Amino acid sequence: MSLLIIIPTYNEKYNLEKLTEKVFSLGRDDINILVVDDNSPDGTGELADSLAAENKKISVLHRDKKEGLGKAYLDGFRYAIKNSDAEYIMGMDADFSHDPVYIPRFLEEIRGFDIVVGSRYYGGRISIVNWPLSRLILSYGASVYVRLFTGLTLRDPTSGFRCFRRCVIENLLENDIISDGYAFLIEINYICSKMGFSIKEIPITFYERDKGLSKMYASRAVFDAIFIVWKVRFKKYGKVLLPCKSSGSSGTPR
Repeated sequence: MSLLIIIPTYNEKYNLEKLTEKVFSLGRDDINILVVDDNSPDGTGELADSLAAENKKISVLHRDKKEGLGKAYLDGFRYAIKNSDAEYIMGMDADFSHDPVYIPRFLEEIRGFDIVVGSRYYGGRISIVNWPLSRLILSYGASVYVRLFTGLTLRDPTSGFRCFRRCVIENLLENDIISDGYAFLIEINYICSKMGFSIKEIPITFYERDKGLSKMYASRAVFDAIFIVWKVRFKKYGKVLLPCKSSGSSGTPR
């Protein structure tokens, strides 16, 4: 099961090397990493190049400037499809908010589904460490709002820790994605749902970063969620060119 992990970075010099070490400490030969750096002024891009020179399992995509999480992921997706034969493509943060220890569980579950999402709100429990109550309320409220107005059944539609079958990414790239930031995560969930891909949530614990500055502010995430919901509801999606062949009973797009 070959996996490519896409890690968008901006000023993650203090986290990137430790994160890659932890990923490879899992002892799996089928995992590769793509760092997508937005011209970080702290030297993250140069560090990524150094790591790639030492480890052939690491690749680096340099972008000219910071344009948002969505554009970074889309460029990463395009690079992955063009330059990798990975069966599965994962997205995760560089700041240890997403613990690599969950990666084997993702790879186990993706055998029967098209997409696996790491959920902070799984089974009625909230698994977030070191968030202030105000941010937690805003984040959880946004997830409820998104579910209500999109019809998505995901408990955590803004989670960035997720794994896709390759063919899901190929189909996503055929659709006109209009959002950026954390609203991008909502939009691609909505597109995948409209295309009929099977989605599985698994429980994770989300950790607030302990070094560097957070890329996400709860108030901005809520603002993005409110407006992207109405945009996607009136936009036509669902262009499926390459059906997936998952082992799950509902893994083929309708």
